[in-house]
Amino acid sequence: MTDSATAKSGTTVEAERRKFDALAGEWWNPDGPMRPLHRMNPLRTGWIADRLGGRDLTGRTILDVGCGAGLAAEAFARMGAAVTGLDAAGAALEAARAHAAAGGLSIDYRQGGPEDLLAQGRRFDAVVALEVIEHVEDRAQFLAALASLAKPGAPIFLSTLNRTARSFLMAKLGAEYVLRLLPVGTHDWRMFITPGELGAALRPTGYRIAELAGMTMSPLTGQWRETPDLSVNYLAMARR
Repeated sequence: MTDSATAKSGTTVEAERRKFDALAGEWWNPDGPMRPLHRMNPLRTGWIADRLGGRDLTGRTILDVGCGAGLAAEAFARMGAAVTGLDAAGAALEAARAHAAAGGLSIDYRQGGPEDLLAQGRRFDAVVALEVIEHVEDRAQFLAALASLAKPGAPIFLSTLNRTARSFLMAKLGAEYVLRLLPVGTHDWRMFITPGELGAALRPTGYRIAELAGMTMSPLTGQWRETPDLSVNYLAMARR
């Protein structure tokens, strides 16, 4: 599952944008097609916040690249962060703006790609891209843009899927075809990225992976927890 429409060679992949725009009306339904993201969100946003110093993010600026309708962006905003949410899917962003307004949250949602913010000279205390990079064709350009949007010393956080036999069985066949947790066609297993590949792709930006954590879902409760097993879903923090 992805939070976003994504970028290819600095521009939006139109098929991805249309796919997530079509889901805009269901994004905030916790039992709808975005249910896995709703269940996963407390783990990944909490993990990130803990590495930024705790669950009080007052005064911190966070860029959520591929924010979709704002699941992670709202979580960070509720912790006190000043959040900018970036996505190419216009309908998803309209859903994000409406939901934030209804909840009394002020989030700066913008349509476009990372290169659009780069042109404005923006920089952030943390840059986040959750369930995005496995949908990106030009990973080098994407990661370079994330690095350029981070202030000196600021971390980059990513969550994604490892390319393993287990992830093919669980995240592709199991989640899409057997359990129907995700719409069929959500993922292309060939686009999954191993931690080693992610580290290698980050190196030209000056960033190195500083910490990794696996994420696993309980089949009984549907809740997610941290695990040392990186074979399917994992979180990464990178620093210069």
